[in-house]
Amino acid sequence: MASSMAAACTAAAASLSPAQSANQRTPAQGRVLFPGAAPSSRSLRLSPAGRRSPATRSSRRAAKAVVAALADPLKVMIAGAPASGKGTQCELIKAKFGLVHISAGDLLRAEIAAGSENGKQAKEFMEKGQLVPDEIVVNMVKERLLQPDAQENGWLLDGYPRSYSQAMALETLGIRPDIFILLDVPEELLVERVVGRRSDPVTGKIYHLKYSPPENEEIASRLTQRFDDTEEKVKLRLQTYYQNIDSLLTTYEDVIVKVKGDATKEEVFSEIEKLLSSSLDKKTEIVASA
Repeated sequence: MASSMAAACTAAAASLSPAQSANQRTPAQGRVLFPGAAPSSRSLRLSPAGRRSPATRSSRRAAKAVVAALADPLKVMIAGAPASGKGTQCELIKAKFGLVHISAGDLLRAEIAAGSENGKQAKEFMEKGQLVPDEIVVNMVKERLLQPDAQENGWLLDGYPRSYSQAMALETLGIRPDIFILLDVPEELLVERVVGRRSDPVTGKIYHLKYSPPENEEIASRLTQRFDDTEEKVKLRLQTYYQNIDSLLTTYEDVIVKVKGDATKEEVFSEIEKLLSSSLDKKTEIVASA
């Protein structure tokens, strides 16, 4: 398998950079006379410099596609404080790059519902009101990342790891991202986003009193607020989040990138898209030069 991939890489790279012999000269435009052939009134006209025929362009695109396909899929981690817009950005990343979105919380609930061995162990701790040990969650994450879809399409690990011990457990298993995106939003804006959040118990729709107010007074009168969406409680959650993130900085300092999250969702995603596209290009270049 490795030899066939290497051969494909070599062929693709060669087609991207065709070699020329030492004594070959390429005229810009005019007549090409082959050695040993008598001059003829019929000559081969070359395209002006800088232009390629459709066949040549198609060949180069195909070669690039081969190289890109041989490159390892993209591996991304993303973190953000409560109300940082992380969920929205995960949806946009998944739609654009086709990555498998993996949330540790969703994974934990799915494992419990499926009655898997990991799920049964996790349920025992949760029923006792205890935190699920890192090793159980790490095993869940590892097994999910090894599934064929994540291996073939790449993955987006959402909100995990959350602590130094979790990060070290992943490192021990050889699980490391190409890039770690950290959404950076000022604390006062995070508090404002959370405290103003409301939900409609009838439709399930989420509103914000300032940024996305209800359509009419009838809806406004029935909106409810989560018990922990108060300024006091959100600040406690943020304090825990900051402590956890600080513990991850040394582990991922060479791949972590802060993205300002206080702009519109389109502007934030535009920055993320540039970063992920650049990471993909680098992986492709490595394969092409191998």
